[in-house]
Amino acid sequence: MLITVLVITLLIVSLIFWMISTYNQFVTLAERVTNGKAQIATQIESRWDAVKSLIQATKKYSRYEVETLESVTGKRISVGKESSINEMEKDETELNNVVGRLIAISENYPDLKASEVYRNTMDSINKYEDNVRGARMIYNDVVTKFNRQLKMFPSNMVAKLFNFTEKEYFQGTETKQEMPGWE
Repeated sequence: MLITVLVITLLIVSLIFWMISTYNQFVTLAERVTNGKAQIATQIESRWDAVKSLIQATKKYSRYEVETLESVTGKRISVGKESSINEMEKDETELNNVVGRLIAISENYPDLKASEVYRNTMDSINKYEDNVRGARMIYNDVVTKFNRQLKMFPSNMVAKLFNFTEKEYFQGTETKQEMPGWE
């Protein structure tokens, strides 16, 4: 009788420790997902800062276009770790439109395209684009780990018990396949 009670107690204690460990794994992965999203947002903000610098460099060449671009950048909503994937992708589309317009302006003004400020800023934008892509890949990897853990038995029981839900991936779109360029 005593052995039965000990075995049952040991099983209950083991189950509790397993649940705590599984819960902590979910918390860790959820925090990594949040951190990954924050890293993407940081890179996006840096890229927008570079675009704003490029707009400033463009001012003396095309005042009307610059005013239009400044109004677009002024209306945009900043993204952060609490932003949805959809909001971040919408911001990405806005940025690509602005960069595309800047490239078109540079085609009309060869002196602008040849300026060192313009070239260095475009290089910065491309660097930040690479950083965003890398951050997205890391984010999607962490989301994969989280979602896999969420779906696997028996950890899926802990996930349901504590209301952990599936995380959303960044998706590739046609507009994101090519990095903006200026040549």
